[in-house]
Parts: sequence; structure tokens; C-alpha cells
Amino acid sequence: MKRQSLLASLAQAGKGVMSCLQRERNLKIHFLFAFLSCLLAWYVQLSKQEWLLLILTIAGVIVSEMVNTAIEVMVDLISPEYHPLAKQAKDIAAGAVLFMALVSLIVGYILFVEKF
Repeated sequence: MKRQSLLASLAQAGKGVMSCLQRERNLKIHFLFAFLSCLLAWYVQLSKQEWLLLILTIAGVIVSEMVNTAIEVMVDLISPEYHPLAKQAKDIAAGAVLFMALVSLIVGYILFVEKF
């Protein structure tokens, strides 16, 4: 396989993000809450350390949702018919997203509750 230029690699990655955004309703919801969280963080003037924690948490949620989507796509490619192991793989990936989303709620609570 021929190596791509850095620009071509970045373009492919961007297409991956856009494909995921078009396919996954939950990713759109995560991006909406990320945007709203950043607006709130700006409004309450989070410290640099708090911003760092917020950004890393947002990244964790977005990345976990995108990995979940990639796993779902791969499982559908490999096993188009129902198989209990395919279901298990999808359920585990979805569970990882749920766990990260719950962690993000806890982080949000810790960051924002004392500001009001």
C-alpha cells in the first residue's frame, strides 16, 4: 500500500469524523453537549486546569463513541447475520461509551456545581 502524504492522511481522518457524524445520532448529541459545556466553562471562567480536565473528558467521550462506531461497522462487515458474539462485541463497545459518558457527568458536576 502506498504511503499517503500528511495532508491526505488528515483529509481521510476528517472524512472519518464526518462519516461518523452523519451516521451516529449519539455523536451529534455528544458534540452538542461538548459545545454547551465549553460555553458554560467560558461563562463561569474555569481555570486552565479545569479547562484541561473538561477538554480531556470531552475527548474521551467523542473518541469512545467513534471507536464504538468503528467496531459496529467492522462487526457488520464481518458478520452481517446475527451472531451472539457479534452482539456481545457491540454491547461491550456501547458499554464503554456509556461508562465514559457517566464519568463525564461526574466530571461536569465536580467542575460546575460550586460555580453556582
